[in-house]
Amino acid sequence: MRSTAGSRWPFAVVFLLSAIAFTFIHSPLSLHFKQLLLFLVSRHPLLLCLFWCSLVSLAAFLIRRPLPVFLVDYSCHKPDDDHRSSFELCEYFGRRNQSHSSESEDFMRAIFSKSGLGDETYAPPFIFHSDDLRAKLHCAVQEAEEGMFGSVQHLLAKTDVHPSQIGLVITACSMFTPAPSFSSMLVRRFGMPEGVKTFNLSGMGCSAATVAFDLAAKVLRKRKGYGLIVVTESISLNLYFGDNRHMLVTNCIFRVGTAAALVSSDPAARPRAKMELVQSLRTHHGADDAAYNAAIQMEDEDGQVGVALTKDLIRVAGAGLRSHITTLAPSVLPVAEMLRYACRVARLYLGDDLKAAKAHVPDFKSAFEHMCIHAGGKAVIDAVRRLMRLEEEVVEPARMCLHRFGNTSSSFVFYELAYFEAKRRIKKGDRVWMLAFGTGFKACSVVWRALRDSTMDSDNPWALCIHRYPFYPPRPPTKPSSKLQDAAIHKNGYT
Repeated sequence: MRSTAGSRWPFAVVFLLSAIAFTFIHSPLSLHFKQLLLFLVSRHPLLLCLFWCSLVSLAAFLIRRPLPVFLVDYSCHKPDDDHRSSFELCEYFGRRNQSHSSESEDFMRAIFSKSGLGDETYAPPFIFHSDDLRAKLHCAVQEAEEGMFGSVQHLLAKTDVHPSQIGLVITACSMFTPAPSFSSMLVRRFGMPEGVKTFNLSGMGCSAATVAFDLAAKVLRKRKGYGLIVVTESISLNLYFGDNRHMLVTNCIFRVGTAAALVSSDPAARPRAKMELVQSLRTHHGADDAAYNAAIQMEDEDGQVGVALTKDLIRVAGAGLRSHITTLAPSVLPVAEMLRYACRVARLYLGDDLKAAKAHVPDFKSAFEHMCIHAGGKAVIDAVRRLMRLEEEVVEPARMCLHRFGNTSSSFVFYELAYFEAKRRIKKGDRVWMLAFGTGFKACSVVWRALRDSTMDSDNPWALCIHRYPFYPPRPPTKPSSKLQDAAIHKNGYT
C-alpha cells in the first residue's frame, strides 16, 4: 500500500494509451485507420484532441475509481461458561471488596434490576482465577488477549486467509492502551508481514467499531488488499471502587466482549463476502460542553478513577442522533420518503406547531431492512426508539444483546449482527444500518448491503441460546390495568 503509487498514475495512463495507439498505427490492418487519422489531423484537430482527452479521462477514471469494500466475515468472542456474571456474582464481588457503602450497594442493586441485563453476561477472568480484590496490569492484558486472539483465530480459520495476506490491522480499545499496542500484539502473535499498516484507536467509546470500518474503507478503497479489524474493551482495570453514583452505573452495565472482522477491497473476494459497504458517516458534537462531558473518565472526590455517565447523556444522545440522521437522511432515504417528510414538516410549520415540526423525523425503515443500534443501556434504546418512532421489533436485537451479553462497548454491533444471522433474517439485497454512539460525543453510521442470505455460522455466539430469544422479562405490576392495556402488553411480547 505505497502512497507514491497514486502520484504516477497520469504518466502511466498516457504511456499506456500512446503505446496502444503506436502499435495499432504500425500494424498492417490499420490502413483505413491511418487515412482517418490523417483526415482528422488535417481537417479537425480539435475533434482529435477532444477524442484523445476523453480516452485519457476514461482510463484515469477506471484506474482511480474507489474500490468496493466487502465484509468478508466476522467472529464474536464468547468466553467460557464459567466466566458468566450473574447478579449474585456481581453482588458478592462488590461486597468482598468492601469499597462501597450500603447506600451504593442498594443503588447498584436498583440499577442492575432495571438495566435489562440477564444472568448470562461475562465478567473479566481475574474475578474467577485470582485472589486479588483488584485487577493488575497482567489481568487486563490476559482479558484482552483471550478475546482478541480467540476471535481472530476463528476468523482466519473460517475464511481460509493467511496472516501474510493481511495488509491492514486496526484495533480499538477505549479504556486500556498498553505498550506495545494491541495491533503490535496481533502482528507478533500471527506473524504478519513487515509491510502491514497498523492503527490503534483509543478513547473512541462505543463507536470504535464503526469508526474502524470508516478508517479501513478510506485505506482499502485506494489499493486491493485485506484488512483486519479487532474491537474490544478492558473491564479489569476500569471497575470503579467508590461511591459516586454517576460512576457506579458503568459497573452495572459493561461486560466482556470482543469481535474481529475481515474486510477486503479485492473484487475477487465478492463471491464469498457477506456484505458490501455502501456508506459510512461520522459526526462529532464535542464542541458542546454538555456533549463533551456526557461520558467522561475522571477522579471522584476520593481520588478513585472511573467513567462518569451524567444525567445529560440521554439528552445529548438524542440531540446528537437528530443531527446525525439529518446529515445521513438525504443520501439513504428514497425520494418518495423525503418528499413525504418535507410535506409533513411543512404542514406542521403552517399549523404553527413548531415543536412537533422540529421533533418529526423521516421513516428510516424505508431505507433499511435491519438496524444494529448500539445499546449504551436500556434508557438509550428507549430514547432512540422514541426519537425515531420505531416499533419494538426494530430494537429487539439491541434489547436481546443487552440481556444476553450486556454492554460490550464497541463490539456490541457485531453481536447484534450475529443475532440477525442466527435468526436468518438477512436476505440478499437487504440493507443493514449500524449506528453507534461514542464519548466525545460522536455518532457513527455504517451502511451495508447483503450479498447473500444469512446463515448461522458454527462460531455464532447465539448458537446455543437463540431458541430462547426474543425474551422479555415480566414487568412488575404498578397499577391495575385495563383489558386494552393487557392486550397491548401481550402484543409487544412482554408476557
